[in-house]
Amino acid sequence: MIPTPSPSYEVGDTVLPGDDVTAAVRSGAAQKIVLGPGLRREGGQVVASRSGVLRMPKNNVFVVEAYQKRYIPVKDEHVVGVVTNAGSDIFRVDIGASVSASLSYLDFEHATKKNRPNIQVGDVVYAKLSTAGRDMEPELVCVDSHGKANKLGKLEEGFLITCSLNLIHKLLSVNCPLLQALGQKWPYECALGMNGKVWIKARTTKETIAIANAIYESEHLDNSQIKQMCINLGVIVDSM
Repeated sequence: MIPTPSPSYEVGDTVLPGDDVTAAVRSGAAQKIVLGPGLRREGGQVVASRSGVLRMPKNNVFVVEAYQKRYIPVKDEHVVGVVTNAGSDIFRVDIGASVSASLSYLDFEHATKKNRPNIQVGDVVYAKLSTAGRDMEPELVCVDSHGKANKLGKLEEGFLITCSLNLIHKLLSVNCPLLQALGQKWPYECALGMNGKVWIKARTTKETIAIANAIYESEHLDNSQIKQMCINLGVIVDSM
C-alpha cells in the first residue's frame, strides 16, 4: 500500500487539529519562531491543536485563528479585565476565562503595604498574565519586568466592549489599517486585550461610539473594505 503524502500548508490556509504545519512555519520565518494559541510542538514537528486559519500576525509569531469568545489564558499576554471583588490583599478580575484571575495589590507601580492602589469593584484594568496554565489559577500583574507600569494599570473612565478573539488578532496585525486611520479623525486612547475586551476613550460619547462601531464592523471586512469604511467616515487613508 502506497502511503498518502501529508498535505503541505501555507500561512493563510485552514488547518485542523493534528495537522503538521512545520513546513509553513519554517518557510515563513528565518529567525526564532514563537508559537501562539492553536499551535504546539510534538518532537521536531509543529502541529495545530485547534481548527482555524494559520496566521502570522507579527514577524516570526504564528497562531491558528478561530472564531471564539471564551478566552484561554496564556502566560505573558496582555488582557483587559473588570474587577469583581476587592479583598484585603487580592483583587479578583473577570478576564472572560472559565475562572477569574487574581491580582495582588502589590503588583502595581509604587504599591506598598502603606501605599495601596485605589481599585474598586467595577474598575477596568489593563494587565499582563504572569501565570497561566491548565491546572492553575491565572495571575495578573500591572507592572513590567522592571517594576514600571508601562501603560498597565487602572483604566480611567472610557468605554469597554467585548468582541471575538479573532477580531483582536486582526486589529493587532501590522497590515490592519483601522486603528491608525481612526486616529487621523478622532484623538482617542485604546487598550486591546487578547481576551477579546477593548477599552476605548475618546473626547466625546459620540466619537467613542463611532470608534466602537467601526471596530465591530471591521471583523468581516478585508483591508480594502476597511479603508473604504474609513473614507466613508471622513478619514484620509491615501498614505496607508
